[in-house]
Amino acid sequence: MLNQILAVLAVIIGSSTAFVPAVVPRTSSCLVVSSTVDDKAEVKVYFNTEGFNRWNKIYSDSDEVNSVQLDIRTGHDQTIQKILNWISEDDASIEGKTVCDCGCGVGSLAIPLAQMGAKVSASDISDAMATEAARRAKALGISNADFYTSDLESVMGKYNTVTCVDVAIHYPDNKMAEMIQHLCDLSEDRVIFSFAPKTWYYVVLKKIGEMFPGPSKTTRAYLHEEEVVRAALTKAGFKVTREEMTATNFYFSRLLEARKA
Repeated sequence: MLNQILAVLAVIIGSSTAFVPAVVPRTSSCLVVSSTVDDKAEVKVYFNTEGFNRWNKIYSDSDEVNSVQLDIRTGHDQTIQKILNWISEDDASIEGKTVCDCGCGVGSLAIPLAQMGAKVSASDISDAMATEAARRAKALGISNADFYTSDLESVMGKYNTVTCVDVAIHYPDNKMAEMIQHLCDLSEDRVIFSFAPKTWYYVVLKKIGEMFPGPSKTTRAYLHEEEVVRAALTKAGFKVTREEMTATNFYFSRLLEARKA
């Protein structure tokens, strides 16, 4: 494990892109916690400007990415595929079922779910991201997915499945329980949720990233204790039924599926 930390450190020093300590939709990283800063406002501004240009390339087939960004793309793709595998393994088809994808980014999950026949409602706090997702869906001839701009807390309605992938990294600990409760309130059956787990190893990598600030560090990145996430799901009346972990050098994400108990 020490060898892996040293290898990551070597890449950070030689890279023009800042260290990304965890998953991000749709997201980015910066690592200084301040109680006086509005995380939501920062995220919205970032992903409508510089962040959109950077992450739109990462979540595409563009060759204009460096080794760190390519590693993040690989990790994110693995997480998305694990979700699609779960849905494919279900006894009941998702065709015709309603899905709410909160923090949809450029549509990495919402678009394949629509292609599987789900009726998708997808939102992102960034108008640039939601617009790009809609553009990609239209180019593929998809008509059963609606993309719109909204923060997570303002999303309304009831859906068979609610997904929220690579978004929790923007939420501080004191907002997590409220966030998870809202996602569960939207769901009639299932919530699929990912977060960057707070373990000693990932905390060390995060600290290393703080030592090498770069131009992409414009929002904070929050790691979360798994027991806190599970407790919030339980309090909301949901039980974890499946789980996965994705870990590459620069991307790590704990993925949970929880169903209404």
